[in-house]
Amino acid sequence: MKILSEQKQILNDKESLNKIIILLILVAIAVLAYVSENLIGDYPRRLVMLFAINVMLAIGLNIIFGFAGMFSLGHYGFMTIGAYVAVILSLSPEQRMSNFYVTKMVPWLENVQIDPFVGILIGGFVAAFFAILIGIPILKSLGDDYLGIATLGFAEIIRVVITNLADITNGPLGIKGLPKFINVYWVFGFAIVAVIFAIRLGKVSSGRALKAIRENEIAAEASGIGLLYHKVLALAIGSFFAGVGGALLGYWTATIDPKMFTQVQNFTFLTIIVTGGKGNITGTVIMSFIITIGMEVLRFVEEPMNIFGLQYSGIPGTRMLTFSVLLLIIILKFQRGIFKHEFSPRLFYTRPKFFNKIRWGNKK
Repeated sequence: MKILSEQKQILNDKESLNKIIILLILVAIAVLAYVSENLIGDYPRRLVMLFAINVMLAIGLNIIFGFAGMFSLGHYGFMTIGAYVAVILSLSPEQRMSNFYVTKMVPWLENVQIDPFVGILIGGFVAAFFAILIGIPILKSLGDDYLGIATLGFAEIIRVVITNLADITNGPLGIKGLPKFINVYWVFGFAIVAVIFAIRLGKVSSGRALKAIRENEIAAEASGIGLLYHKVLALAIGSFFAGVGGALLGYWTATIDPKMFTQVQNFTFLTIIVTGGKGNITGTVIMSFIITIGMEVLRFVEEPMNIFGLQYSGIPGTRMLTFSVLLLIIILKFQRGIFKHEFSPRLFYTRPKFFNKIRWGNKK
């Protein structure tokens, strides 16, 4: 009994220590947000905000691709829906007048103005609604193999519709001069909620069901897991985060137009997921930071420079080529993602085993 009591006390102590560490991490994030908002320049602040937005968008796609194993190529389409819904609903009368000068906005939207925070959430829910609308017939009739093509086609349809609905979306002119009301606190708050939600989802029954479907769909169905329900659920949740992230990205740039969201962004998020590990939230956050910063750091390869006496004039697009080669090397070396375990507070008070957390070569 004494041994059991001692073991229980040790577990309680570790649990308390874990909570303290998590609290300290949240405090550190709050301090980072304050420093980013008030004590650094505009360019570093914009990078920090872009990193947080990318975390949310990558987590949304990770729930679809990493948790459920469904391949979606239309993530940017749901980002477009979220951005336009949020912006249109929160425009002031003055902003409507300054943007809709060629084609007048439809009367039933002229006097609509809601709080931007509410608009962002509505944008996410509308994106989730459309995901359910196209997900049910595709997944029920055709299966996962056709979902990627279906979502890609849907995203391109959304682009065409937005371009032609000038009395609602302002067509190809887009909407400019958006108020820059969002700050680091906003995007950090949304990103933290997305991370916590994804971590909790991986631990509850629905999240475990999604991972079971990803590993073996036939065995999951034989175990009584509803395939259609869970697949549509993953698609809706991921699309909700895409809609919210798209709205934040629109406010971050202070302008939106039909060409703002492209398939290049979709492949960027897929790269984050593949390199960080499918279904791995820790890897998603870390790789979001590396890729966001890396894309900026590598800008120097497009600038003129002198290399061992040879004058290099700079070639546009070299940055993307260099980054693609580096990512290809990473993917070949770590075929199942760099990180194989999620972050745990125990990392701070146990023997460091960093290299054990990384996949090397072809080891499973």
